[in-house]
Order: sequence, then C-alpha cells, then structure tokens
Amino acid sequence: MFNKEKLFILDVRNQSEYNDWKIEGENFTHLNVPYFELLDGVDGILDKLPSNQDILVVCAKEGSSAMVADMLSEAGLDISYLKGGMKAWSEHLEPVKVGDLKDGGQMYQFVRIGKGCLSYMVVSDGEAALIDATRMTDVFINFADSIGAKITHVLDTHLHADHISGGRQIAEKTGATYWLPPKDATEVTFAYEPLEDENDVTIGHTTINIHAFYSPGHTIGSTSFVVGEQFLLSGDILFINSIGRPDLAGKAEDWVSDLRETLYSRYKALSDELIVLPAHFMTIDELNDNGTVGKKLKTLFAQNHGLNIADEDEFRKMVTENLPPQPNAYQEIRQTNMGKMNPEEEKQREMEIGPNRCAVS
Repeated sequence: MFNKEKLFILDVRNQSEYNDWKIEGENFTHLNVPYFELLDGVDGILDKLPSNQDILVVCAKEGSSAMVADMLSEAGLDISYLKGGMKAWSEHLEPVKVGDLKDGGQMYQFVRIGKGCLSYMVVSDGEAALIDATRMTDVFINFADSIGAKITHVLDTHLHADHISGGRQIAEKTGATYWLPPKDATEVTFAYEPLEDENDVTIGHTTINIHAFYSPGHTIGSTSFVVGEQFLLSGDILFINSIGRPDLAGKAEDWVSDLRETLYSRYKALSDELIVLPAHFMTIDELNDNGTVGKKLKTLFAQNHGLNIADEDEFRKMVTENLPPQPNAYQEIRQTNMGKMNPEEEKQREMEIGPNRCAVS
C-alpha cells in the first residue's frame, strides 16, 4: 500500500459488498468473482489471473479466501490470502510522521488505510496528546511507549458516527484527560473535560499549544485545532477533496448554515499556510508520496470545490441533496460513543464494516 508495489487482488465477496468497499492501491489490479461461483473449481478463472505478479485472495472474514487460495495453489499458482479478511484490513493502522514542530516536538498521523480514518499524536518533551483515536487502543499506547512518550491528553474533534472512538478507553488506561466538545456530549454517560472555544491544551515543556476553536457544521459541537501555528486539524469539517456532511444527526437543513460559516468565514480567517490534517480521507489518491494525508489550506481554497461555491442556495442544495448513503450502523456507533451501548468486540467490528461516509460526495 505505502510502498506502491504491484498487487493483483482476487476478491471473492459478493459483488454488492465488493462495489461498496474494497482494498485500494495505486498499482493494484482487481478481479471480483463471488465465492459461490468457485465452489465447483477455479479452472474458469485461471486465464484471468497473472502468472508474473503477486496474487492476494480476499473475502470478508478469511475462510472463503483461504479455501480459494488452496484451490489455486493446487492448480499450480503461488497464492496468498488476507488473514482475517476485510475485517482485519479495516483495523490496520499505519503510523506516519507528518513533520517536526517549530518549538520542538513531532506530529504523527495514524492512517487507518482500510477505513479511511486518520488519528493524530502530538509529541513534545515526553508528553503526547492524541486526537480522534480509533478503538484499536493498543496501537496508540504501544507507539507512545516506543518513542518514550506518555499520553497526557486525549481529544475528539466531535462525536463520531462512522467509527467507534478509542478516546475514553485510552484515557482510562493511561490516566490522561479526556476532552469532548460539550455540545456533542449532552447525552454521554461518562465524565469528560469540556472542550470549548479557545481552550489551550499544552503538552511538554516547550509549550506546544493545541488551540481549539468551535467549528460546527458536521456536528453541532465540531471543534478544530491549530497545533503549533503549523497544522489545522479539521476533524470531519474539511477534507482534501470534499467537505463534511451535516446530516448524521438528522440535522442537514439546520446545520448547513453552520457548515458554510465555518468553512467560508472561520477557516478563511486562519493563516492559509496551515497544513490541513483531516480526520478522514475518501480515496487512496489523497495520500501524499510519503503516505500522509494533508495539504495547505490555501491549496484547498484553490482546488476543493466545496470551498468555492459563491451562491449560498447552490451550496445548501449541494450539501443537502448530494449525500452518499449514511455509514453502516451509524446510530449504534453514536450510541456507543455516548456510552449508552457497550457492544462486544466482534459486534463493534461488524458495526464498523464498510467505508467511511463522512463527506459530501
């Protein structure tokens, strides 16, 4: 994925599942043949498979792809299959260094490549702040340990609806302070620190301030962060090629004005040299050559269509009528992130299956 090697993927899930969500890569070639079509043998697809390229068989949970891989191996091909299937692919996190901070410290991005989620760790003088963490909590804790940092603050930019947040669990495991925007937290069942406009969360002795500012539109409490006067963590308000959708709490018509105000006024007032680091990416081509996702704010104001709609009525129509399907189990995910539900791990994995759909298409 990150080294851009060539790979041929034989996906044996049903066509609808494949069309909804698949493994993406710059040099990947795909063939979708549902497993049930291969029950009588694989002879019919042998001429469709390359003889000089790595082949990976993929299914939902592993079992079907392992059986197909065995059949292809018996036919003389060198075959691999994805251990754990698409469920495992959905959970993989790749930490990538975004850059150094001017006053000392580092910014890391955790790329959840199969789901499109992006989490962040800001590190300074042995302390770390974690933003928009996913439920794979050990990855973040182990990474912090590996670089000699202690997680002291955990923050969510908003109440997530497409994936289960790991923020509260990480705070409990590490003793860190957990911050949430209070307007998104009116129904949560647990204690948190209210994240309000102009909060400063300082880590380390070099005083890297994480300036929080209110930026509603995706949710009523959505909050952005400016880190070290270099990076803008935009949550689900602004993406590389799109903007956030305002309908995941059933409030599209109510929140579209907030969304426009955030994008066209609040963000416009910021330095356009800030590097925008969103909480999600939509497609693999949004990754930079070094594996990170991020662009300067001035570049997005020049290239992102969602930032260049002068007519307010046209903007409202685009945002309220041009929406993709809502995320899988998003109401259950919201309830879980409020603390009202506590599903078993396997149930959580099932709830998150599929792509993120936090953007206007």
